[in-house]
Amino acid sequence: MSQAKSATGQGAQLLTDVGPVIAFILVYNVGRNFVGDQAIYWGTGVFMVAVAIALAYAAMVQKRVPPLLLISAVIVISFGALTIFLQDPIFVYVKPTIINLLYSFIILICFAFGFNVWKPLFGSIFELPDRIWWILAIRWALFFQLLAFINEFLWRHINDSIVNESSRWFPNLAWSESIWANGKLGIMALTFIFAMSNVPIWMKHRLDEDEDDGEGDAADEVENSGR
Repeated sequence: MSQAKSATGQGAQLLTDVGPVIAFILVYNVGRNFVGDQAIYWGTGVFMVAVAIALAYAAMVQKRVPPLLLISAVIVISFGALTIFLQDPIFVYVKPTIINLLYSFIILICFAFGFNVWKPLFGSIFELPDRIWWILAIRWALFFQLLAFINEFLWRHINDSIVNESSRWFPNLAWSESIWANGKLGIMALTFIFAMSNVPIWMKHRLDEDEDDGEGDAADEVENSGR
């Protein structure tokens, strides 16, 4: 029963994390062939709707609203509305930077108060020693900063939108808006690779716990993998 519940919960998590991004990329790329520069607004609108649906789906399937998803939804819908209303894509360009830096700062600020926010967020999925929770939280805080840096690097060098040349870090470097939009696929892949790179540390300590309890279960380890 618990294994089925875990699998269902992780399936819902995957859908809510990846679904809206895939929807944005598909609509954006198809829209480029029909509405040209307006594709960014169509993609943004669909992304907003997809995030709202993902939020509702998570609430129904997981019987709770994941805090990180809720934070993302508020920022996505707010910045998306500004993007469409003002017809200014800058808001949607900087949105991933703000979300990732916010995640990182939440983790680090909690550290300053001696609290590891990562454990209550994912403690229902993994059972790990406190020391490992601290290590994982630090890793993710730094990784979120890396994602923010990558997004800044990508959008600041767009040359077929409203981005000013003065925003570029490297004056001779420039690419189309579609590089930034489709770059989300690369960021998802990078996030997946990073998440998988953390599997050994939690698996090692989870296996240690299972050995102590005499309840080693390799299948349970695999099924509970992920972030």
